[in-house]
Amino acid sequence: MVITQTNNMLDDSQSILLGADGLRIVARVANENFSGPHPEPEGQLSIDVGETDAEIIVVATMAGTAPDRIELHLHNDVLTIRGERQSPLPDTAQRFYSECYWGRFSRTIVLPAPVRPELASAEYKFGALIIHLTKIKNDSSIPIYVVEE
Repeated sequence: MVITQTNNMLDDSQSILLGADGLRIVARVANENFSGPHPEPEGQLSIDVGETDAEIIVVATMAGTAPDRIELHLHNDVLTIRGERQSPLPDTAQRFYSECYWGRFSRTIVLPAPVRPELASAEYKFGALIIHLTKIKNDSSIPIYVVEE
């Protein structure tokens, strides 16, 4: 029998944040609360997650969200995406239909494999956020020998 050993190389104090330019990834301390409190309810973001041999790809559509209102947090194998969309309608406007979600939204997922946060990249264009997370390659295996007594 062979058991493959998985080592999670992500330190407990690391996370990533999507910068105001929509492309910059910055290391942050995970327990630092740079988003502020969230007293109002949040909408849930819809996502697609796929993987290749080398990376995990997360796609989230968030049309109407300014890049500086998007945050990405990566802590161990958990990715959180947060943001906020402001309605272009003035508060005083009479609304006939109100189907779009405006306000804070978030989504937290458990990634299907360990990743290397220092190689993470993200792009935001045409209302779609695309996150590329390089998987940790772990080719080592530990043989286990069964000894009969």
